[in-house]
Amino acid sequence: MKKKGFNTTNLHSDRKDNPEHGVLHKPVHPSVAYGYEDSHHLAEVFQGKRQGYNYGRQLNPTVTALQKRITQMEDGIATIAFATGMTAISSTLLSLLKEGDHIVSSSFLFGNTNSFFGTLQRLGIEVTFVDATEARFVENAIQKNTKLVFVETIANPATQVADLKAIGQLCQIKNLIYCVDNTMTSPCLFLPKTVGASLIVNSLTKYIGGHGNALGGAITDTGLYDWSGFENIYDTYRNEKTELWGITQIKKKGLRDMGASLGPEAAHHLAVGSETLSLRIEKACNNASVLAKFCHDHPKINQAYYPGLENHPQHQRAKQLFKQFGAIFSVDLVENVDCFEFLNAMETIVSSSNLGDNRTLAIPVAHTIYYEMGAERRASMGISDSMIRFSVGIEEVEDLLADFEKALA
Repeated sequence: MKKKGFNTTNLHSDRKDNPEHGVLHKPVHPSVAYGYEDSHHLAEVFQGKRQGYNYGRQLNPTVTALQKRITQMEDGIATIAFATGMTAISSTLLSLLKEGDHIVSSSFLFGNTNSFFGTLQRLGIEVTFVDATEARFVENAIQKNTKLVFVETIANPATQVADLKAIGQLCQIKNLIYCVDNTMTSPCLFLPKTVGASLIVNSLTKYIGGHGNALGGAITDTGLYDWSGFENIYDTYRNEKTELWGITQIKKKGLRDMGASLGPEAAHHLAVGSETLSLRIEKACNNASVLAKFCHDHPKINQAYYPGLENHPQHQRAKQLFKQFGAIFSVDLVENVDCFEFLNAMETIVSSSNLGDNRTLAIPVAHTIYYEMGAERRASMGISDSMIRFSVGIEEVEDLLADFEKALA
């Protein structure tokens, strides 16, 4: 039977699981405990011998339904949802890595991911940052103790596009876990599995949820990595199917033990929000393309950073990999334009730290989300003091253009 499209599959995901009373959305299940008439069954659930729910920190029916949606979106084999995207990253790496291990990471990272990697270094896990726009830099950084390579699809905020396909091929040859953060593109624009990703990160707070009303994160196993050769898997988790060893350890050590569980109410918001993902992101990407071109041509803007611009260093790569060029772009203002005065002159566009919202949001990155890393690290990431990042929403583009014209005037 022909595989159904992205929207159709996602919209009918809950219904296909026959939720109670024929409802079209999986209901919110707030209970944290689950009772069993036969106590043997409870023990078998804990031991993994029987399907079922044991405690809300690990499993919840509403969260399970959301996890199934994300797995379908990413064409994976299993997903674990967490309270935030940062928890998905931190819990996964802390679950899989140990002291003395080494990872290679893109230099062009979300600020909090960069900060967390600093924590890993203090715990004895080596991290080498490289320019991931060329796979040769990743290859040159690989050591005998390298276990994992971490990249983002489109970097935030300067929009560098990693050499995703070549890095995937390299990881396959070297038998390394390839972890790809798909937040900036979402599974609607790009499937990291197609470039050999082992694990996929999504901040559900962003485009998948889309409405700025719920936090969440997810890690999806694509089924491409052979966990039988990964020495860090506990003996306890080597009993199931080999392809589930990694995701099982992440669930047990990263979710059960660390406890950053996604609540059922947030899971419901994120699931319902995801139903309009493709509609929202198409509009947002179209708006971003118009605004980025406007900024590229404006005399008061020194540079615009957007993969959809033909002068972007990775424009052709982005064109080949992604369905559209994403909905974030950044600008460097000319020296005599104050970034705060510019933002304060805007009426429709909101000064805010989130992205992937239906509303267009803007933030002076060097003074806020990247302030803590310092000027030297910011410079290595291509972040100037005048840089402003825009997460473009679904407003009428004419209104957004009017905001830019007013502020730049």
